[in-house]
Amino acid sequence: MRRVSPAGKGYPLAVVRSLGVEEELLLVDAGSCEPRAVAGAVLDGLGPVVKDGPGGELVAELQQEQLETNTSPCENLDGLRNELRGWRGRASALARTQGVEVAALATSPVAVSPRLTSDDRYRWMAEAFGITAREHLTCGCHIHVEVGSDEEGVAVIDRIQPWLAPLLALSANSPFWQGQDTGFAGYRYQVFARWPTAGPPQAFGSAEGYRRAVSELLASGVMLDEAMMYFDARLSAAYPTVEVRVCDVCPDIEDALLLAALVRALVVTAARDWTAGRPAPDIGIPLLQLAAWRACRSGLDGPLLHPRTQRPATAREVVEAVVEHTEAALKESGDLDTVRAGIDRLLTVGTGAQWQRTVYGERGPTAVVREAVSRTLLF
Repeated sequence: MRRVSPAGKGYPLAVVRSLGVEEELLLVDAGSCEPRAVAGAVLDGLGPVVKDGPGGELVAELQQEQLETNTSPCENLDGLRNELRGWRGRASALARTQGVEVAALATSPVAVSPRLTSDDRYRWMAEAFGITAREHLTCGCHIHVEVGSDEEGVAVIDRIQPWLAPLLALSANSPFWQGQDTGFAGYRYQVFARWPTAGPPQAFGSAEGYRRAVSELLASGVMLDEAMMYFDARLSAAYPTVEVRVCDVCPDIEDALLLAALVRALVVTAARDWTAGRPAPDIGIPLLQLAAWRACRSGLDGPLLHPRTQRPATAREVVEAVVEHTEAALKESGDLDTVRAGIDRLLTVGTGAQWQRTVYGERGPTAVVREAVSRTLLF
């Protein structure tokens, strides 16, 4: 990944920033469709892993009923599409050796009692956080976009906050929890909000302000390490990226690509605003929380809060505002047509939450899981 001088303000306008995606996938029994705690056995099939750069791996997560895939950095959506296909395919092939399938579901439509992954860090989390950790079985889509410095990264985080709730609405793919319809389109975000550091962060103002805030949270003794800073957007501890963490995992790869394109465009737009001296939006955390709550409650099926005014607007008005805000960046990366087509598709055929509810009503929860398995591998 490229780096710029620490003194630099960012990238030249023509540079296309690399991006990567982490996807968390459910492991479900091929017959019963119930989540199965076999991640360790699945990962044993990987054999020795040799890494020669960032990304490109398949790893364990908090619970044994899930896996996480990480793509390598890509500069265009075609490359990212191939990475996502490759890692979903590899995860599926390994899963099938253990009699399970992978499903891009952000929560399980079938009731489950998760089993913690055997790891010192995860055991600490379970002891410290009790039922919050024990019950936590959710699958997100985390999008990384390259930044030139921590200073630029923090400036981006401060400026993209109002635009993240619409991404949550677009990705909504978790209407069920423990076999029940929650009434939410994206209930995963509500479950994740149980962690003390989750949600929209304060405005940091500078890299030093970010580091100071993280240090103060760690000094409290409540959180174990920097990886537990579960902000909606944060600096990656491993890579020179901003990591956006609000989205549900998407059943369809094209929806994941849509979200990745929008996140990159938001990062580019925010970085340019910072370089031009335009201040970060002055919106308090309570309003940002309301916008996120509205997005995961409604998805694209009801009103959202407009990112500029924080007043009710239709889902179409809100997502079109995101495109308008990022249009210059989307044109430069060549992603504008893909984004417009992806948004039109979701507004027409619905989000993951919408098709899940339709299938659930017609054929029940196991049919939802089978459909999700099919969509996950529909390349």
